[in-house]
Amino acid sequence: MKLYRFSPIADKAQLLEAIKAAHLGCFRLCKQSLGHYLPIAGNMGIFCHYDEEYERLIAIRKEMAETSNNFNQKYFKLHEPIVIPAEGDVPETTYTYLYIRRPDPYRAQIGDVDFVLSVEEYAKLKESLQSGTKIKGARIFERADLDMVELHDPDIDALAYINVQSMAEAVRVKLSDATNL
Repeated sequence: MKLYRFSPIADKAQLLEAIKAAHLGCFRLCKQSLGHYLPIAGNMGIFCHYDEEYERLIAIRKEMAETSNNFNQKYFKLHEPIVIPAEGDVPETTYTYLYIRRPDPYRAQIGDVDFVLSVEEYAKLKESLQSGTKIKGARIFERADLDMVELHDPDIDALAYINVQSMAEAVRVKLSDATNL
């Protein structure tokens, strides 16, 4: 039985397929939880499940993205943005940053996308969740160092996060001290 739908990813074509699948899954999560789509921050994360896959994807990312001297760099700016055409009611979307995540036994998903809200809208969403409002597939993200709402569904093999634009930009250079990923 193959546990992961895309892993191990072997080449750039398979990586792009995984990016599209994560994109569509994340937009499904957003609409399912909020009833509409939010704008994205431009970040796309792909989760590896094997050490060899991680090494291959890092090599592919080095061809696709700028290098950085920042040892904390998480997301890398793509030389050419990845544009995913509209599909059904999912709008055309452009990704400008790519993250390849180390294998993590707690992340079986394909990857993740960051959605953004204004500071006021985000505060209202977070406050409603903290006060006990149930929003299908939405929860406060449990990492103390990041202020985000996580969107999830066991039937969708992607995760999505909602935060404000400044936080979405900050995570581009914030590796987790807790997970070292």
